[in-house]
Amino acid sequence: MNDFTYLHSRSQLGRFVDAGLLVPIKGNANYQLHGVSFPVARPEVRLFIERLSREYRSTCGEPLVVTSLTRPTAFQPANASPRSVHPTGMAIDLRRPADGSCRAWLASTLLYLERQHTLEATLEHYPPHFHVAIFPESYVNYVATTTKRPTEHVLADAADSRSHTVQHGDTLWSIAHEYDTSAAALRRANDLHSSTIHPGQVIVIPRRTSQSS
Repeated sequence: MNDFTYLHSRSQLGRFVDAGLLVPIKGNANYQLHGVSFPVARPEVRLFIERLSREYRSTCGEPLVVTSLTRPTAFQPANASPRSVHPTGMAIDLRRPADGSCRAWLASTLLYLERQHTLEATLEHYPPHFHVAIFPESYVNYVATTTKRPTEHVLADAADSRSHTVQHGDTLWSIAHEYDTSAAALRRANDLHSSTIHPGQVIVIPRRTSQSS
């Protein structure tokens, strides 16, 4: 319905990242990633995570935990449904909160958004988590309506990030030179403890460049 491609391999996922069709999901004070193999998703999914996690942390005083995002079909678990939309980048798994009141808040919020026809949410049990499929166009229209902002501005905010998928022969210095930044800035932006990188790795390009090298 959304004309999305089902990604089958790591290299195909990398091409979608380079094209800006998938964007990095890094985590912040409001949400954390746990066990996520490929921390990228559709821009609209990142918008959803950032808005939901901000409200969740304000309500519960703890970060939301994301346990899965985009998964190429070659990396789907054995028990995955053949109709799973994780390979399209429009799905996200959220850990079920241990606290009952936080769990109730999250469930009621997802049900509310489902009634707005912006997503489809399912409570799964092994392991316990909420599986959420975002309907990108509907969700962006919902955000534009509730924030009274033009749709194109909401879309621009969702996609406002750059990234680079490491190729054979790339170094942190060569990537920094290509994007007019520094190796030190790339290490900070990606929480790297050294300059070692490997093919297929997604490097987030910081929005502001640094003068250090």
